Amino acid sequence: MSTTGFAHWLVVIVETFAALFLVLLAVLVMVVLTVWLVDRNQTANSVLRNFPVIGHFRYWFLHLGEFFRQYLYSSDREEMPFNRAQRTWVYRAAKNVDNTNAFGSSRDLRGEGVPFFVNAPFPTLDEHHVEPRPVTIGPYAREPYSHAAFFNISAMSFGALSAPAVRALSSGAAKAGIWMDTGEGGLAPYHLEGGCDIIFEIGTAKYGVRTPDGKLDDEKLLAICAHKQVKMVSIKLGQGAKPGMGGLLPAAKVTPEIAAIRGIPVGKDSQSPNRHLDIGNIHELLDAVRHIRELTGKPTGFKAVMGGLEWIGELCDEVHKRGIESAPDFIIVDGSEGGTGAAPQTLMEGVGLPLHESLPALVDMLISKGLRERIKVVCSGKCITAYDVAWALSVGADFVNSARGFMLALGCIQSLQCNRNTCPTGITTQNPKLQRGLVVTDKSERVFHYAKNLMHEVGIIAHSCGVDEPRELTRNHCRVVGDDGISVPLVKLFPYPQAPQASAD
Repeated sequence: MSTTGFAHWLVVIVETFAALFLVLLAVLVMVVLTVWLVDRNQTANSVLRNFPVIGHFRYWFLHLGEFFRQYLYSSDREEMPFNRAQRTWVYRAAKNVDNTNAFGSSRDLRGEGVPFFVNAPFPTLDEHHVEPRPVTIGPYAREPYSHAAFFNISAMSFGALSAPAVRALSSGAAKAGIWMDTGEGGLAPYHLEGGCDIIFEIGTAKYGVRTPDGKLDDEKLLAICAHKQVKMVSIKLGQGAKPGMGGLLPAAKVTPEIAAIRGIPVGKDSQSPNRHLDIGNIHELLDAVRHIRELTGKPTGFKAVMGGLEWIGELCDEVHKRGIESAPDFIIVDGSEGGTGAAPQTLMEGVGLPLHESLPALVDMLISKGLRERIKVVCSGKCITAYDVAWALSVGADFVNSARGFMLALGCIQSLQCNRNTCPTGITTQNPKLQRGLVVTDKSERVFHYAKNLMHEVGIIAHSCGVDEPRELTRNHCRVVGDDGISVPLVKLFPYPQAPQASAD
């Protein structure tokens, strides 16, 4: 091409881009003027009425603020619900990379409520951690369940989670030897795919086992419990982030597949009742436990948020009247700091007892009523690191469940979009384009490594304290920092009650 020809085409290209620029500028001016006119004349928002156009930047900055704080401004120990130090520990445990630190801890060991553990002066030689032993749940069920792992996957429904997320959790759980709770959304084929042990949860809407009018369908429950992977049944009374309110699955997440599994209409908000239609008191709760246990042969218990413990005392008294076999095989206590995909802020922040108060209260009530050995205690509520779990075991839990810890292991970046169907990591969305980012084979390995590494490090704490098994940790092994910066033994804050004396014949 000659120099003249090249110059001609260069002029054409420049003129074209100039024309496009002028068109875009004109469109931008028209858009700005339109927005200005709308803002100036609307009456709903005073900021936009007084500062049209530029007032919108306030909302953009408000939205972007959480991302800037997360990556640029907040320190390692500032963020909520989980700070960067906690998330980094989980990420490194899930990736199975070196999780040691240098120079010293950034954790404030003088902060009120911080727990730490009392090491033994002469730990066992040639060992650095101890392994858990199996615990049997449901001795009066036809199929009692013995399970060693004390750290397991908490209730998360298919629907709230994507199919790839459930598949990765199932496969990872099987490799780690831990159980997976289905949540209230019914049993999906993805729960069974990996081959892990399953805890089937019956929510207040009885998704997956409901009749058209919302009652329990025994035949559907029997079909689900016919799967050998289903080891126990949990009746959900409530959950930590929204006590007194049923689950909520936004319409955008109710796909045809999810609707079929749950037994609900497609594309409509799925709101569970705030309690079971057939469980309105202690007697009906124990009746439901007995019915489901006898029907399925599986250990059966319930999950609840504690507001007060009087009703647990009444339940224990009723168990003694009916006979020890009538007791629930386990109770899952969920702290008010528990997570969820969607809940009103008022319930999430202001209702229910947190785990550090409700767990010892529940354990103590069972001890005082002579039912601690009969009823196993499972807890959940922000336990994602080794010392969180070790604290729960020392208080008296038999098992610790975690949901958000395993979400972080899957790659969650705490973008706080669980309720919007726009999760950028593909975990809590039903959008296939976003789900593509979650590779099951990779993430199942991270779930496996996270569970194994956390339990290994709890075993390190237990060995340092001089016990032979993590569940042998007691309140004498843990101290908690008070408001004066001085720690006190956990047993001083929560002294063990005296068990009732056995009556003489």
